[in-house]
Amino acid sequence: MELLNEKFALKNGNNYLCFKTGKGEIPVIDIKNEFASAVISMQGAHLLSWIPEGEEDVIWLSDDAIFKPGKSIRGGIPVCWPWFGGHKTIKGFPAHGFARTTPWEIICTEVLDDGRTRITFTTQPQAENEEMWPPETSVQYQLTIGKKLEMELVTHNNGSEPIIIGQALHTYFRVGDISKVLLHGLDDTDYLDKPDNFKRKIQHGPVSIEQEVDRIYLDTAGDCVIEDKALNRSISIIKCGSHSTVVWNPWQETAEKMGDLGEDGYKKMLCVESSNAAEDVVTIEPGKAHHLWVQYVVQGL
Repeated sequence: MELLNEKFALKNGNNYLCFKTGKGEIPVIDIKNEFASAVISMQGAHLLSWIPEGEEDVIWLSDDAIFKPGKSIRGGIPVCWPWFGGHKTIKGFPAHGFARTTPWEIICTEVLDDGRTRITFTTQPQAENEEMWPPETSVQYQLTIGKKLEMELVTHNNGSEPIIIGQALHTYFRVGDISKVLLHGLDDTDYLDKPDNFKRKIQHGPVSIEQEVDRIYLDTAGDCVIEDKALNRSISIIKCGSHSTVVWNPWQETAEKMGDLGEDGYKKMLCVESSNAAEDVVTIEPGKAHHLWVQYVVQGL
């Protein structure tokens, strides 16, 4: 921890960044500037909190989240990479890939000219996951903390053959009351309905949550907006390089089986994930890179 702080800590007026020991002895990064505060776990480069100035936390983290090396954290923004969901051919590989449970390294930290804070991560294959890693591939993840939250996940194909990846920024948004939430931006969009054996259906109007919802909306490049009447705010989700949108809330019965969602946690969260999943996985040609960029903006209703 001391070495990380010596190399990467920031202190510039109201802007600071420091490394601390978090729950389960996993290092976390505390960030504060004039626009917002944030907490990021070094395991998975996993953002746990983002609080714009004058707002409540935009990100939901379970009260019963387990902080343990190699264990995925329930809530925050897990990075699903290099596949989404279960592996297509090897059942023993972890769901949503291994990036969310592996340690990431810091490339750089910086205070931008406008006062925002930027941190850039990378991760390398470990002995236990080398066989899961797309060959000759490198990945970087950049988070920019300000009044808006920006994230960019960049996958480089350094090899001589095309590679195929699936991915998602699996964001758990904090909401006041899931029964009073509407998700706009997916009207007339085809989706795969996981609880109904992945049947292909069409969305009509905004998405509301009245039961378990686990859907992959296909061929979606436009913005989405969470309308949260209980918290009297909206969250705009603006993205580039994402061709599908995953919407998930486990509802009561499934949540109770999960063990780490917390008491009635499903009432306070909604996952809206900017992704490339199912039919929308990405092929990266040799020498090329794919950029998944997402921005969140909070406004009052």
